[in-house]
This record gives sequence, structure tokens and C-alpha cells, in this order.
Amino acid sequence: MSNKLGDVAAAAGLRRIHIMMWRDLDDPEAGGSELHAHEIASRWASAGLDVTMRTSFAADHPTVTRRSGYRVIRRAGRYMVFPRAAVAERTGLHGPADGLVEIWNGMPFFSPLWASGPRIVFLHHLHAEMWDMTLPPHLARVGRVIESRIAPPLYRNTTLVTLSESSRRELVDDMGFDAARVQVVPPGVDAAFTPAGPLAPMPLVLAVGRLVPVKRFQLLIDALAALKPRVPALEAVIVGEGYQRELLEALVREHGAEEWISLPGRVSDDELIALYRRAWVVASTSAREGWGMTLTEAAACGTPAVATDIAGHRDAVADGHSGLLVDRTADVPDALERVLTDRALRDRLSDGAIARAAECTWDATALGTLEALAADARRRA
Repeated sequence: MSNKLGDVAAAAGLRRIHIMMWRDLDDPEAGGSELHAHEIASRWASAGLDVTMRTSFAADHPTVTRRSGYRVIRRAGRYMVFPRAAVAERTGLHGPADGLVEIWNGMPFFSPLWASGPRIVFLHHLHAEMWDMTLPPHLARVGRVIESRIAPPLYRNTTLVTLSESSRRELVDDMGFDAARVQVVPPGVDAAFTPAGPLAPMPLVLAVGRLVPVKRFQLLIDALAALKPRVPALEAVIVGEGYQRELLEALVREHGAEEWISLPGRVSDDELIALYRRAWVVASTSAREGWGMTLTEAAACGTPAVATDIAGHRDAVADGHSGLLVDRTADVPDALERVLTDRALRDRLSDGAIARAAECTWDATALGTLEALAADARRRA
């Protein structure tokens, strides 16, 4: 794969690539977007490319470091990183670059206004109602206006890359982007995620993600509480950390579910893999996802999913084959009950989950993203 990446880069004159993103992988609130960028950058670096990643400051981490072969520069806070990173890139503060990757995570860096060389923009998904979930009303209004009205016209001639066909349709239908300019490069799943070992002795539901409003874990907890009388042996684990922890812990206490719903916070990679393998089903009630990477990780371990029918989930989960998608969160208890109590259905979905996850590799993601950047370089040349 390194040779293939090197050949694609060399043919397009790409030796030094800069990546601009909001948060770093070492940020306490890092999630799938940060992991996605890291997997790509590390593979590009292994192929001999000079990769620099520019992000906001991460507490208790050095301003400049190297990780997996690429350089990481962490400067400025969550808001000031956008203008400061743009100025640094425009003035060459971090050195010359043959190609630029902007990761548009809610707030864009507005690279069309200041970048002249080859570039692509990775846009995982629209934020839409997420603005109201995470920001005060006046800031949420600003975010919505920038995302829906100000930024799109500026990016009309930019190559956009997104994770799924369903996200691509949103960008084209809801945002008005040219379909020919929006490419799909699915994410990968690490080879460490494999089926092994027995399931938990009791029906176990697993959910993984940041404890933030968009994940809507409160709806999942309500659904689990509604399901418990029907599946008395039910147990659940919600893995992740975030500023909604206290709210979710209070909701668990309100349902009297402290003995069977646990929130262990962050866990190690080995612990996460073990949980995926032991779980009978993985669940997501998220409102917005670019893909649903935790569902694919679980699938690679043979664990089917019950998830909301949203853009991203529709690609991560093959409905009826690797899991079940629900139109309404009110239907989550029924879908979970089906998977937990029907052994034949669960086994069939497990086989489908393994097959679906096998289609997703980080090598293919790194190559597809580089090919998109190389195509822009050739177009500009």
C-alpha cells in the first residue's frame, strides 16, 4: 500500500501535505473525525510523505510533536484556531505545502478565500440541529448561518470528500453542492477488531461515543429502561466521556438502573474490543453521524447494530443484514428486543455484520483520499 500511495503522490507532485482540523487526536473530546484523520495521516507518512497536522491546543500535550511519522502542531483555542491556522498556512509559517486537506467540522477554515494550491475539504456530515444542541442560542444561530448560507457558495468549486453516499446526498440535496464535486471515501476499521470468545452470559447492549447531546444517550437510557421489564436479565454499558456524564448518571439513577447500566468512561483499546465481542448488540440513537464508526468496529467483532435511520448509519449498517435501523427512537426498545431474544436473527445479523465490516479498510481510505487530492492537483496543473 505504501508503494501505491507513493506512486499516486509522486505522479501529482505531492510531497508535503498539510492537514487542518479543529481538534487533535489527543484532545479529551476527540472522536471519530480525529481518529479518521490520524489513520490517513499515519499511512501517508509511512509512504514517505511529509505530513503536518494543524489543530487547536490540547491540554497537557506539547505544542509541537510527532506522532506515527507525521508532525502535529497544536496552537490556539477552540475558536481562535480557525483564523490563526489560516494565517499561519497563508504565510507559510509551518513550511511549504504541495497539497492541503481542510477538515470542515461544523465551522470551516474558509480555505477557498486564502489557499491557491491543490486542496480538498473533508466534510463528514452537516451539523444542522447539532448547533442548537451544543451552543448557546446566539452562537448556534451564527453556526447555522455560516454552515448553510455563507460557506457553501465559497466552496462551490472545491472538491468535497465525505464518508457515505447518504451524507453525499445531504450535501447535494440540502446544501446545493454540485454532485460531481462531492466524492465518497468510506472510513476503515482496524484489523484488531475481530470476532473471538463467547458472548456475555446475560443479554448485553453496548453503546460507544462521546457523552454529548448529538449522541442522544438519554434516549437510549430511556429505551433500555422501557426494555428491562421485557428482558429482565438485560445489562448495558455506555462507553465514552463527555460533559453530559452527570446528566446521564442522574437519568440512570432516576430509572433505578444503577445495577445494570454502567458508564465506565474511556476504556483501553483492548477493553473496548473485549466489550464489542461480549455484547449481544451495539446501539446508537445518534441524531447526526458521518458514518457511525463504532458500529463498524462492533460489526468487525461480529456484533450487530440497532441504530437510528440517519445519514451515515444507513451506510454503516445494512438494514436487515448487519443490523436494524429504526425510523423513530420510540421503536428502539422493540428492535433491541428482537435482536436480543431471537437467536436465529442475531446469528444472521452477526454474519452480515462481519461481511459488511470486511469491506472497510483504512488503507483504502488513505488511498481514496489521496487520489482525490491528486486529482485536484492535476486539474489545477
